[in-house]
Amino acid sequence: MVAAIAAVGTGVALDCLKSGKSNHGMLSAFITGLAGPELAADEAAFLRSARPCGVILFARNAVDPVQLRRLTDAAAAAVGDEILVLIDQEGGRVQRLRPPHWRALPAAAAFGRSYACDPGKALRAARLAARLTAADLREVGINTNCAPLLDVPAPGCHAVIGDRAYAADADEVASFGAAVAEGLMAGGVLPVMKHLPGHGRATADSHFDLPRVAATREELEASDFVPFRRLAHLPAAMTAHVVFTAFDADAPASTSRRVADEVIRGSIGFDGLLMSDDLAMQALSGSVADRAAAVLAAGSDVVLACNGGLAESEAVASVAPPLQAQAWVRFERARAVFAQQQPFELAEAEASLAEVLRQAA
Repeated sequence: MVAAIAAVGTGVALDCLKSGKSNHGMLSAFITGLAGPELAADEAAFLRSARPCGVILFARNAVDPVQLRRLTDAAAAAVGDEILVLIDQEGGRVQRLRPPHWRALPAAAAFGRSYACDPGKALRAARLAARLTAADLREVGINTNCAPLLDVPAPGCHAVIGDRAYAADADEVASFGAAVAEGLMAGGVLPVMKHLPGHGRATADSHFDLPRVAATREELEASDFVPFRRLAHLPAAMTAHVVFTAFDADAPASTSRRVADEVIRGSIGFDGLLMSDDLAMQALSGSVADRAAAVLAAGSDVVLACNGGLAESEAVASVAPPLQAQAWVRFERARAVFAQQQPFELAEAEASLAEVLRQAA
């Protein structure tokens, strides 16, 4: 399935490049947040003029399914193209859409706890839960989920990862990540694996501080990089605001050209659409425009500005170039996932999820 998506997306994009024509109308290389549950007039005008390649949603944007569908439709109509509509719907602590209007989802660790008893059943449960999540997201106009999380937690690491990780074993994390990505893509939702090249050893929360990881290259290659390398064929990924001193002692992965070239595109072998974590996180320094420029200069295709403030979004837009060349090829390859919806047994998936939730309670 992944190979077919890659072939379709690449073929469309290369046809555009060879012909000198484009159906993208110069979408820009940034994703923006929105302020609230309705699209304000000034936001709509901004989306029409700046034409970001995506919008990202949070709990502040979601009241109920009817309202949320109205918002996503309005945002897409303002841009005037098929854009990425993202959300973080991992489950557990990181779940923007919650009951009573949306289903409860367990944290990743709930699936991991049953792996030792029955690996096949545990992976199937994770895949079915992801397929259910995809159906729920598509119903309200969301086509991209910032999941699976492929970080491998290490002893002494910060609790920001915690039960968001599927397991402490790199191979198990990779297997769960593959299952979740398959479930999302089977529902026409683009998975965004995170946080490249690994947040599991961080001893600080990058929302508030700049984490530094002093592990050797050999240690990272043997553990942290393993899930990302196994899933390097996936169409999209998010970087980490984490310094890896073995590669670059001065800049976090998200703004390090060396990490992008040597690790993400090199050792790991990822050639999909690469986006940063949120520019507003305090791990980064400088103005938001400086941060955006640094991320793009380091080799990311897209920058992510989440807070929904119009002034911040305008600052990011001022430095974000149009998506073109290889970045456009990767974007088209990612968008090709949206057409890959497949039927599934709803009752079976709901029964499987209910069992995991019972065990996690």
